[in-house]
Amino acid sequence: QVQPVESGGGLVQVGGSLRLSCAAPGQSFVRYTVGWFRPAPGKEREFVTAIRWSGGGTFYADSVKGRYTLSKDYAKNTLYLDMKNLRPEDTGVYYCAAGTGTIASQIHRQSEYDYWGQGTQVTVSS
Repeated sequence: QVQPVESGGGLVQVGGSLRLSCAAPGQSFVRYTVGWFRPAPGKEREFVTAIRWSGGGTFYADSVKGRYTLSKDYAKNTLYLDMKNLRPEDTGVYYCAAGTGTIASQIHRQSEYDYWGQGTQVTVSS
């Protein structure tokens, strides 16, 4: 099992950028799909993006395509989420999660993820 740990949140103005990190100190993401979720109206959390750590695809919600980019540092076992052109509706606690599910059609479901971090706050001010 792994314990994701998020960092990098903060306060940014509309149109600004932030980088979030998700690490698993002393553990490895190699067997996992690692994703990001955030709160959404009427939902507990909504899918933002995910990546299969050992290859096979990166997935983005339509609302963040073209603005958010995932990247991996294998040596540091860390996932980075680069967010640009941020909007007020991007505000929320961003959670990193890891799961062993790999089916593309299911990758957006919270139930596919077994291990969750504590979250990091992103606030976009206008």
